[in-house]
Amino acid sequence: MNTLIITGNDLKIEDVVNVARNGQKVELHPDAVTRINKCRAMLEKKVAAHEIMYGVNTGIGEFSEVVLNDDQVQDFQKYLIYNHAAGIGDPAPIEYVRGAMLGRINVHAHGNSGSRLEITQTFVDMLNKGVTPFVCQKGSVGASGDLAPMSQIALLLMGEGQAYYKGELLEGKDAMKKAGIPIPGLKARDGLAAINGSNVLTAMSAIMLFDANNFLKQAEIAAAMSLEALKANMRPYDVRLHKVRGFSGAIRSAAAINKMVAGGDLKEGKVKCKVQDAYSMRSTPQVIGAAHDSLAWARSQVEIELNGVGDNPIFFPDEGIQLTGANFQGTPVSLPMDMVGVAITMVCVMSERRMNRLNNPALSVGLPAFLTKGAGMFSGLMLSQYTADMQIVEQRILSMPASIQSIPAAADQEDFVSMGMNTAIKNFQIMDNAYGVLGIEIMAAAQALDFREYKFGSGVTKAKEVVRKHVKFLDIDRPLYPDHTTMKELVKSCEILHEVEKAIGNLE
Repeated sequence: MNTLIITGNDLKIEDVVNVARNGQKVELHPDAVTRINKCRAMLEKKVAAHEIMYGVNTGIGEFSEVVLNDDQVQDFQKYLIYNHAAGIGDPAPIEYVRGAMLGRINVHAHGNSGSRLEITQTFVDMLNKGVTPFVCQKGSVGASGDLAPMSQIALLLMGEGQAYYKGELLEGKDAMKKAGIPIPGLKARDGLAAINGSNVLTAMSAIMLFDANNFLKQAEIAAAMSLEALKANMRPYDVRLHKVRGFSGAIRSAAAINKMVAGGDLKEGKVKCKVQDAYSMRSTPQVIGAAHDSLAWARSQVEIELNGVGDNPIFFPDEGIQLTGANFQGTPVSLPMDMVGVAITMVCVMSERRMNRLNNPALSVGLPAFLTKGAGMFSGLMLSQYTADMQIVEQRILSMPASIQSIPAAADQEDFVSMGMNTAIKNFQIMDNAYGVLGIEIMAAAQALDFREYKFGSGVTKAKEVVRKHVKFLDIDRPLYPDHTTMKELVKSCEILHEVEKAIGNLE
């Protein structure tokens, strides 16, 4: 994997995943180094001239009117980090923290933050040498940036806090020493410039969007499997229908499902079907398509944030000025990401409805009740539906938007906050349940397909083959919890998706 050159621009969600999850190395572009140094020179000139600058020689938040003397300016940065390292509880996954550091480097690369180059370069070195700060998952309200988690990252800049290095959790100073990374310390502005952006929730959102796109492609695989098993009328999947309406997500979804069933008897009209099916069988492109469209908007917003200057104050070296504002506010990310969580839940609701039709002998077009040959003695997949339903209820609870949940803080100086970290956390909980719900539909669809004797589409055939490598046909009842968990992990791993795309090409 080539080194990712950080310019301040053109960072994609795939770049975040490659650095955060896959360990891709990063390097600052020389022009970014020049911009950072130019901005720092401007700031130091203003500090020497005793010009009042928020967060440099003043307090922050409610204390922004308190002016600091020369002796206090440097110590203030240290105490700022101490005070704001105020998270709680379990550690955030390493990939979230690495993604946040990448985002902060990209902010600094613009040359508008005023911190020393050593601060940014230390983040680069930490990524490249595998030093990942211990960061509590909870504590950010997603405005003034993700202050609590970003401050736990910034503790390493002083050789404090804790960090993971080569699989061990070490004291910060020891981790930096073992990795051979100099500790830069904090001078005027450095601390606030290290923490004052919504970088953790944005990195989490980028990773979630990457995973959600793969999930939606697997939702189309599941739908195609169920549609074949239920002898669906495939005319509603004619792409011409979706083009005349105009939603790009629906056009994409219909094309993907058609690709899955291509070459099969159902698609080629050799299997008798109804004139018109229930909504859960004929509305899939419109529903998954709407989810695709919501992800596309969210991606555009997240990538704007990844490549923008989320900081306060912001310095403009060419004009010799600094402006204080609220570019740390997480709402532009939390609002679309709340919608993404809703979209994933919605797709799962439809998945469960198809699974219900596979189980229900009144709706399954000749399949045995609950997909078992010995109905009565055996219950087949009856209880699998219960497990799916429980997870969907949890998803629905979590689908309440966090972006409307502001609670004022800091003596009402920070009287509207995005709660975007809550959005990011609950979205991963929604996704965790989604893998389980979809895994159950795919398991049921594979079981149903084993009762059918016609030829399936090549994509559906490949998907079923992959399932059967992990979960065997339910001939007689057995405890299903191992199968459910195996299917959940199978969907999460994207093995089905990768094998299907190898066989029939990309589903996007």
